[in-house]
Amino acid sequence: MTPSPFLGELIGTFLLIFLGEGVVANVLLKGTKGENSGLIMITTAWGLAVTMGVFVAQKFGSPDAHLNPALTIAFAFKSGDWSNVASFISAQFIGAFLGAVCTWLFYYPHFAATEDKGLKLAVFSTGPAIRHTPSNFFGELAGTFVLFLGVSAIYSETGTGVGPYLVGMLVWVIGNALGGTTGYAINPARDLGPRIAHAILPIAGKGSSDWSYSWIPVVAPIVGAVLATLLF
Repeated sequence: MTPSPFLGELIGTFLLIFLGEGVVANVLLKGTKGENSGLIMITTAWGLAVTMGVFVAQKFGSPDAHLNPALTIAFAFKSGDWSNVASFISAQFIGAFLGAVCTWLFYYPHFAATEDKGLKLAVFSTGPAIRHTPSNFFGELAGTFVLFLGVSAIYSETGTGVGPYLVGMLVWVIGNALGGTTGYAINPARDLGPRIAHAILPIAGKGSSDWSYSWIPVVAPIVGAVLATLLF
């Protein structure tokens, strides 16, 4: 494969979702070795998944390694350069969808063994602990605001070598501090791509894909990231 920004964003986002949703499946689904191991396991693995996703994206041709449409749009808004937005976002959504499909294949018998339809959906996409639209929207907005702020500060002060580790730590602390209300999507591709996969795949005993909530983890992260550009 010839490295390119499109390929880098696709494979990096694929790895992010495969590892991130993999840990959620390991914790939530019946009969796994990690069943009921808790939120800290999930937030830790998601942070490390971001680190690995960034490294892989850079290796395959995307030095920016956004892996997140909200960041792509915010950085374009900040710089005025929109030339890569369409290709980056397309790659991110494709990678996220494929990552979700691979998670389903990997944990295939455990989906069948799990009766709770909500847990099956939670492997793929986020949902509120308490459904309250203004609070849910603000939670995703605030989490992504902090993400953009942190990523911008990290890469303005450090080289690319240590940057992915610090971004992973940033996502880890966001998950632990701000993830308890909505599940901290903070990334439209991370939520919508897998939610589409949940709707399409023949998952044993699945329920609704909760489309009534789906707009929040798409719109709120974009708003939060763009608002964070105002501080830069």
